[in-house]
Amino acid sequence: MQRRHDLDWLRVIVFALLILYHVGMFFVPWGWHIKNEVIYPWLRYPMLFLSQWRLHILFVISGMGTWYALSRRSGRQFVAERLRRLFVPLFFGILFIVPPQIYFERLDKGQFSGDYFSFWWNEAFTHGVYPKGNISYHHLWFVAYLLIYSLVLAPLFVYWRKNPDTWLLRMVRSIARTRFGLFWLIIPLYLWESLLEPFFPVTNAFWGDWFWVTNMATHFLYGFLLISSGDAFWETVKTHRRTYALLGVVAFCANLLFWFAIDDSPFVHFTEAFFKVFNTWTWILAIFGYAATYLNRPSPFLRYANEAVYPFYILHQTIIIALGFICMHYHWGFLPKYLFMAFGTFIIAGILYEFLIRRIAFLRPLFGLAPRKRGSTERK
Repeated sequence: MQRRHDLDWLRVIVFALLILYHVGMFFVPWGWHIKNEVIYPWLRYPMLFLSQWRLHILFVISGMGTWYALSRRSGRQFVAERLRRLFVPLFFGILFIVPPQIYFERLDKGQFSGDYFSFWWNEAFTHGVYPKGNISYHHLWFVAYLLIYSLVLAPLFVYWRKNPDTWLLRMVRSIARTRFGLFWLIIPLYLWESLLEPFFPVTNAFWGDWFWVTNMATHFLYGFLLISSGDAFWETVKTHRRTYALLGVVAFCANLLFWFAIDDSPFVHFTEAFFKVFNTWTWILAIFGYAATYLNRPSPFLRYANEAVYPFYILHQTIIIALGFICMHYHWGFLPKYLFMAFGTFIIAGILYEFLIRRIAFLRPLFGLAPRKRGSTERK
């Protein structure tokens, strides 16, 4: 199968939305590392809409990328590549990217006073794991989870790649051919949402985070299975994208009723769980459908952005928190602060990427980039 440029576009777009989402976390009532002096409750609604599918579709796209990665690598080569692209940036991030976030949080809460170097040298790796201590991977939990999923599921993926006619792959190809066949995949997601979510709140700590671990692993697995179905999946989501989007709007409105207008009870929980996973899945299908229709084409910007997106992701939350700490006590209003933090994050990350990470050989692997070939000016 040829490279799908729509997947590259989606990866870039969704990670850009993730940056905007994390800027929004500075202003909404939900807990976060640091908060603006003024909170804006209305911002919850667009944030809730994005949070229903933004991480889920990233894991689906990652599963699809795994299928492509195994098309040109053996199992051992794939594991080595995952360790290089995921473990190395994760370890580097824990040492150097995340500590500034904790430093600004400790300053804001009056838990530390002093310069950053003193904090990093004396406090950053003491007192145990965050939030009690200062050791954390913070937003890099996505990289940690993806690394674990890749290593654990690698033997299964290699087997499926070598045996494309196994019963499960044949079943997925069959259900992918009909408009509502893909909704059978909601069943496991509903079981996790209804039976695990009440007992295991999302922590991103992996151990004990069993609902989120299971849920995201399922989406990662689905990505591999869906891309394995070939053109059947893409033709279906292209043809029925409007239906999926309409169903997504209805499901999201139902979710809002459950969240803000209906008292909780066992019956309400099981009903709400259905609409929640139904909403997530319909938007994922709709987004893939619209992307396959309008975005499956290359461009010079896409080639550049597709490589830049990983370093941007690694850097973005540290920059956001630093900028938020600078402006949190200023009386600028919502829009000036949001634009300052959003544009500032893209500009600073862009400068660091273009003039340092992209060009300096030893920095590239620390941000998950392949070594540059001698004499090349653009990563192929």
